[in-house]
Amino acid sequence: MICFDCVSKVYPNGTKALDNVSFAIEKGEFAFIVGASGAGKSTLLKLIMREEKTSSGHISVNGYELSNLRQSDIPKLRRSMGIVFQDFRLIENMTVYENVEFAMRVTNASSRSIRKRVPYVLGLVGLADKARSYPAQLSGGQQQRVSLARALVNNPSIIIADEPTGNVDPQMSHEIVELLNEINHCGTTILMVTHEHNLVSEFGRRVITIRDGKVVSDIPDGGVRR
Repeated sequence: MICFDCVSKVYPNGTKALDNVSFAIEKGEFAFIVGASGAGKSTLLKLIMREEKTSSGHISVNGYELSNLRQSDIPKLRRSMGIVFQDFRLIENMTVYENVEFAMRVTNASSRSIRKRVPYVLGLVGLADKARSYPAQLSGGQQQRVSLARALVNNPSIIIADEPTGNVDPQMSHEIVELLNEINHCGTTILMVTHEHNLVSEFGRRVITIRDGKVVSDIPDGGVRR
């Protein structure tokens, strides 16, 4: 699903953000990418979403080879993924329903499929009763659930979660990861980027640690060596 093969990224100012990074995320897997601020996590995500190009090495995502991907194919790549951001990125003058609906409309989904899919996904994330609410009327945790519903609504094969617990309290952080866990059990591949090592250790999933642009460990089962 996601494969990094000897990937390095050097920015024009000379900053080496990633250095010879290799790993593969298989279909149906749940993996955490952890590391401190400045470790290279954000660059890694920008490469996956093709916001940046590699300086060397190869990346493939959902069958797309990113190093020679045509500009016209980038939207197709991104539509194959669901993205959950730390800062929610909801449209403030749209209701919860409309925010999730909008993600389907931009893919030219039919009105019939929208009417069926949006309430279903809002139910999955526990927000069926908030469909007519606006983002400002919701807690941070609820807004993140809307963000997750929006990522899920087009039934992507991969969800990329970029620090999804960064703006919510510890209890809600746990609930967000539990929800991602449940989504993964239904077959969706999950890649979650975080700096919260304590949260990661609770879930017994694969943990890839990045430090100074390099993969320094890649350990299954919550980082517990067997």
